[in-house]
Amino acid sequence: MDAVNTWMLHLVEWLNHYLWDFILLFLLCGTGIYFTIRLRFVQVTRFRDCFKGVFGSIKKSGQKGEGGISSFQSLMTAIAAQVGTGNLAGAASAIVSGGPGAIFWMWLSAFFGMATIFAEATLSQQHRKEADGQVTGGPVYYIRYAFQGRFGKILAGIFAVLVVCALGFMGNMVQSNAIGNAFNTAFNIHPLITGLIAGAIALFIFRGGLHRIVAVTEKLVPFMAILYIGGSLVVLGMNFSHLGEAFRQIFVGAFNPQAVVGGVVGISVRESIRYGVARGLFSNEAGMGSTPHAHAVAKVKHPCDQGIVAMMGVFIDTFIILTLTALVLISSGIGGYGEGAVTGIEFTQAAFSHSLGGFGNIFVAVCLLFFAFSTIIGWYFFGEANIKYLFGQKAVKFYAVIVAVFIVLGSVMKVDLVWELSDCFNGLMVIPNLIGLLALSPAVVKAYQSYLENKQREK
Repeated sequence: MDAVNTWMLHLVEWLNHYLWDFILLFLLCGTGIYFTIRLRFVQVTRFRDCFKGVFGSIKKSGQKGEGGISSFQSLMTAIAAQVGTGNLAGAASAIVSGGPGAIFWMWLSAFFGMATIFAEATLSQQHRKEADGQVTGGPVYYIRYAFQGRFGKILAGIFAVLVVCALGFMGNMVQSNAIGNAFNTAFNIHPLITGLIAGAIALFIFRGGLHRIVAVTEKLVPFMAILYIGGSLVVLGMNFSHLGEAFRQIFVGAFNPQAVVGGVVGISVRESIRYGVARGLFSNEAGMGSTPHAHAVAKVKHPCDQGIVAMMGVFIDTFIILTLTALVLISSGIGGYGEGAVTGIEFTQAAFSHSLGGFGNIFVAVCLLFFAFSTIIGWYFFGEANIKYLFGQKAVKFYAVIVAVFIVLGSVMKVDLVWELSDCFNGLMVIPNLIGLLALSPAVVKAYQSYLENKQREK
């Protein structure tokens, strides 16, 4: 059995290597560049509207229409899924494998990803469905619209199955595993106990439906963001004298990695780009087809209003949270590069502990709890939308129980294979989503032109 598990693990790792580091790298970046050009750099020209749309809607967060939620609540649900363990471990693995310069390429991919997520959110608004007073939406609906007939039905069905497996089941197992391991290390609590508590709380939230989910995320996401940003700024304040060098390593390492990591490690510009882009895209989820499920249910005046707001999710995930992690890691001066170096969450824990002592492990464990649990909630919701599409509303209560069981199991399992399978399904679901996005790109451009015309009339 162990031999079969090892063989499958190596097979899926090999597939993920080519899927994430080559195929999706070009597909996702290419799509982001395409929409950036077609939408005339919407992430720059409408960034002010993005800020106004988000922070202006905070006071309206409790005001929603029948069957829907506010724009701010939709964004918080999307960010709940975007900001996860990848923000603590993803930056670490990118730096170790691609050098500090990988962070520059992570920023660049996120910049183009903001245009992609604008298109996703706009289309999800245009093609959402309402039934029995409930709103639902996501890529399955705009894929079906883009390709009428049998092909569209098959492509949408494939996407729905991949989302349920990647996020609802396997993805949530690895999130609960991260929580269990972190609390075992920091507080010596058995992972099963942590898993049972997490599973029970999650099931309670799931069974409350959309409005209980968003009631949690709109409070949890700002709190966890403020907690992590505050802790990171304290560490960066302690390492202030090293911040200039950290930025130098990022910008120099992006184009000349050997000047930063040395020639022995063998990190080239290619590795810097590859790991930075791949880890960045995986973290902010732009183009993956996950966050449109949250943006579809917002009540807004124009579809592009939510597209504008959606861009803030990528900005917060990568340019704020992930960047803070990267600066803490690099300024600590304790990391190594290449094969055999400490990476992932261990690197992050070591960097915070370097400045905060024993409290560093506790701080990372608590932040990991919030990040991972918020991702569990967001990913459940995305999977639920596709369960409704595949099997109808009646199947939702069974799906909620199954996800809760997977959360408990994940907390005590060795999930190397499950993690790799989750990555694989995450990558595969990008392909039908991008096919639908590109097929409907004229509709996105037309909607954006209508949005701009409305803005002109309002002046």
